[in-house]
Amino acid sequence: MLKIKNLTVEITEDPGNIILRNLNLHIPEGEIHVLFGPNGSGKSTLIQTIMGFPQYHVVHGSILFKGIDIIGKSITERAKMGVGISFQRPPNIPGLKLHKLTEFLVLQRNETTAEIGRKAKELEMRDFLNRDLNVHFSGGEMKRSELLQLLLQDPDFILLDEPESGVDIQAMKLIGRMTNVLLGASPRQPSQPWSKKKAGLVITHTGHILDYIHTDRAHVMCHGHIGCTGTPSRLLEDIRNLGYPECVRCHERLDDQLQLKLAGR
Repeated sequence: MLKIKNLTVEITEDPGNIILRNLNLHIPEGEIHVLFGPNGSGKSTLIQTIMGFPQYHVVHGSILFKGIDIIGKSITERAKMGVGISFQRPPNIPGLKLHKLTEFLVLQRNETTAEIGRKAKELEMRDFLNRDLNVHFSGGEMKRSELLQLLLQDPDFILLDEPESGVDIQAMKLIGRMTNVLLGASPRQPSQPWSKKKAGLVITHTGHILDYIHTDRAHVMCHGHIGCTGTPSRLLEDIRNLGYPECVRCHERLDDQLQLKLAGR
């Protein structure tokens, strides 16, 4: 569903400030991948580039979604194609009521507004519908608001940026359960693959969200590109035992070996 080839990205207002370097990533239909990495490694830049945020400029490479290169398409066009995003720190928007935003989302799908009440009840967000978007929301309330919006949008490809960030243990259970609903997994059997043909990329720094959702593959990002790939549980165990500094050192050794190999040609 998503195939990224040799993606290099710089900051639009600071040309030459490269954040992503020759990044390659393939997420097939029906698979959810998780992305680990230390702070500043480029994780959030990657998903915002996939979504089409203008502060990031693609220097070269391609982002294929459903076989179509979406570079150059607007955020709105990508959303209509089926890409959805949940932010690590969503913006506060005074004057925009949550219910107005959710009504817009269901009308885009030709659904009735009754769906808003059902989903808001499941997420314990009914009392927030008449409040300004994210204004004075706690961390957990912001995450539930983001989930509500994504559930009503019902995208085919889902980008989640640290869904456990700022969330307490009690709220994490609810967010984990509803994230499985969003991804298409059975809420009663979160460890089982889903029947819907959705796909997605979940960014996590701590790995706590993996206690609640099923993921198929994991990647570690270092210095703006994918350093290694493996099973989520194995990579998370290595990160917890060795820490990200060892991942970075391992990646640097692989870079050195590659450079020596290329020099010997």
